[in-house]
Amino acid sequence: MAVDDRRIHCRTAMSAKVKVTHESLGEFTFSTRDISDGGVFIVVDDEPFAPQMGDKVDVQVQGLPVPAPVLKMMVVRKTVDGYGLQFDESAD
Repeated sequence: MAVDDRRIHCRTAMSAKVKVTHESLGEFTFSTRDISDGGVFIVVDDEPFAPQMGDKVDVQVQGLPVPAPVLKMMVVRKTVDGYGLQFDESAD
């Protein structure tokens, strides 16, 4: 693990469609790149989605035979191709 890598959860590559809803930016559908016990990375590409660090979003996996639960998440990381979202434990 790199010295500046603060992740405590192992990431697993996983591509799934997720609906991401932001209070002021609206609703978007993105693909995931990886998932861990702590959160998920969404690939944004050229979508006009530009949340601030710490913003809260609702995330729901799409394409399942039954509706998936809506999970409360927080924006914790930005890269050139997307955002890292962390499960928001304060939302319980």
